[in-house]
Amino acid sequence: MSAEPTAAALPRVAFIVGPTGAGKSALALALAERLGGEIVNGDSRQIYTGMDLGTAKPSPAERARVPHHLFDLYPPTATLDVAAFVRRGRQVLAAIAARRRPPIVVGGSGLYLRALRGGLCAGPPAAPAYRRMLEDVAAREGLDALYRRLARRDPVSAARLSPHDRVRIVRALEVVELGGVPLSRRQADHRFQDRPFTSLVLGLSVPRAALYERINRRFVAMVEAGLVSEVAALLARGLASDAPPFTTIGYREIVAFLEGRATLNEAIARAQQASRRLAKRQLTWFRADPEVVWLEPDRAFEHALTLMTEFFAHGSSRAA
Repeated sequence: MSAEPTAAALPRVAFIVGPTGAGKSALALALAERLGGEIVNGDSRQIYTGMDLGTAKPSPAERARVPHHLFDLYPPTATLDVAAFVRRGRQVLAAIAARRRPPIVVGGSGLYLRALRGGLCAGPPAAPAYRRMLEDVAAREGLDALYRRLARRDPVSAARLSPHDRVRIVRALEVVELGGVPLSRRQADHRFQDRPFTSLVLGLSVPRAALYERINRRFVAMVEAGLVSEVAALLARGLASDAPPFTTIGYREIVAFLEGRATLNEAIARAQQASRRLAKRQLTWFRADPEVVWLEPDRAFEHALTLMTEFFAHGSSRAA
């Protein structure tokens, strides 16, 4: 039987994580250009076609500057679970490493990124009949009813999730109510130790007041760039207004505007507030991860470049 590879022999992958609006994509692009690297998406919504402005997806011009992966994989009618994302993401990372190029994963979807690094813990298989029952509850009583139910059964998981994240709320309830053990406990026991590569995880943040101002300005810029038309086009494709893509911050608020349930100014203000709350949750998630090395805010690029250059120099990827 062959020996397990040592950490030094494993492919090396860098991650840039942090809250929405912190500038992760711009930093990753600058680093990939300097290091000859390739960028891998770690955002659970940028995988969907037609969701460009509201997810702050890199533009075609930016994607032309260095290779980008795991963007625009599925139509917004599809549902991608974490396991499928991990399988596809690890295949992409292995291929980049085989080309001896530095892979740089960038995103703010904490569970997706942690599972990509450390695998997924075992849980009960999907139960379609049970999920339909939960969806019926949500239809009758609202998604808030499922979120409150999860908060009673698995408060740790509930605290990590957005109250609007239908897919993950349903899965967490499925795990605890069918499997008998909360998802948060399974994850704590698993400790995400299924690691096919060595990771460097860099955290990008900015002072809270500056971050919130960036978030506010960015959403206004999204609307000015055509976000309302983007959401209208998705609705025109036949997506129901409560379909999973419309649980995304920004999209659900614009849907409310298009359906006459809010003015445009109200929709903007609600989306800005929800984005600020998301940033706070993301910071809490990543601050709790002991592997994250936080970049110095005033010299994030220089700090990250030094760390990545040294990291990739010791592995199978090359730093150009």
